[in-house]
Amino acid sequence: MPVRSCRTYDGCAAVKIATYNVNGVNGRLPVLLRWLALAEPDIVCLQELKAPQDKFPEIPIRDAGYEAVWHGQTRWNGVAILSRVGSIHETRRGLPGDPADVQSRYIEAAVNGLLVAGLYLPNGNPRPGPAFDFKLRWFDRLQTHLSSLVGLDAPVIVAGDFNVMPADIDVYAPERWRDDALFAPEVKAAYQRLRDQGWTDAVRHLHPNETIYTFWKYWRGAFERNAGLRIDHFLLNAPAAARLRAAKVDIRPRRWEKTSDHAPVWIELEER
Repeated sequence: MPVRSCRTYDGCAAVKIATYNVNGVNGRLPVLLRWLALAEPDIVCLQELKAPQDKFPEIPIRDAGYEAVWHGQTRWNGVAILSRVGSIHETRRGLPGDPADVQSRYIEAAVNGLLVAGLYLPNGNPRPGPAFDFKLRWFDRLQTHLSSLVGLDAPVIVAGDFNVMPADIDVYAPERWRDDALFAPEVKAAYQRLRDQGWTDAVRHLHPNETIYTFWKYWRGAFERNAGLRIDHFLLNAPAAARLRAAKVDIRPRRWEKTSDHAPVWIELEER
């Protein structure tokens, strides 16, 4: 596969990295391919593939110009990394710390001089209960693993559906979500502990006061009313944050038919 050069940004070469919860990679493949052609991201983290390992649509994605590695699972979960700017060298499949956890929620790879981690954090509802307890344990394992990555000299990008709204500004009606697992104090505190390791929330870093959402429910006209949540995030270590030039949510695919309830989020990093 030919390697494409990265785009230019303000006169400098830059790489565009996106995260997208596709909510079923095969059922929504036309949406994904249309968006890849339109947005031309260089590296993409996908979540919620809902496809077993042997059913990932590698050929049409390769025909669209992207290499891929993926960690599939029948019916649920599933994560992938795509690249059109160089080979993908997988470094980890699955989050360490619990041999009994067989859910496909984490994949990590070196791509084009970057270390990219794609994740799909557990939802955790209903709360309280076993699902919520699993979510908190998963967050603890993530914190332990990311503590070994944050200090690397290379740029590290952690991207995906974190299933957490970090603050009131990240949810359309905070008072309605106080008891939900995505907005629970324990979950927000877990996200903040990640930040305290030295990770930069890319979108909030560049847009500290803006109302920005990445997810809208399908019913009650949530998207049309902009009654959304910001649950898809980028965390950058210091070398990556030093190169950050842009961060946006691309809401165009959320308007399309048979689309995901999430919108892609992307950042651009200056190449050095």
